[in-house]
Amino acid sequence: MPPYWPKPAAAMIAIDTNIVVRFLTGDNAEQSARAQALIDGQQVFLSVTVALETDWVLRSAYGFRPSEVIHALRAFGGLPTVTVEDAEAVARALDMAEAGLDFADALHLTRAAQCTAFATFDHRLLRRAGSTGPVQVTEP
Repeated sequence: MPPYWPKPAAAMIAIDTNIVVRFLTGDNAEQSARAQALIDGQQVFLSVTVALETDWVLRSAYGFRPSEVIHALRAFGGLPTVTVEDAEAVARALDMAEAGLDFADALHLTRAAQCTAFATFDHRLLRRAGSTGPVQVTEP
């Protein structure tokens, strides 16, 4: 293993988007049951990228409304066996999404909180983010 990769957490498995989606939707009986058993049976790790992709899949492929996705991700992240990468940033992004910002945009902003600004050509993001986010949103 390269020296720049951290050592894995003991007895924790990182999960892919399809595991989360099967757990949340129950759309495939066999895979959903396996996802349920995995998540109920041991510690799992939800990366920020998987949370973001789950949002996209649930909205685009399953027709979930943003509020339904927010509720589902909060409930999933609150399970005792689930560890969310950068949980504070994800929780804040979910709060921002609940207030009307796109979850992906909210996540971009929370992950850039240590920066002085977030540059974008996205006028919708510029209007919606305003000055209430964790970082100033500007147009170059």
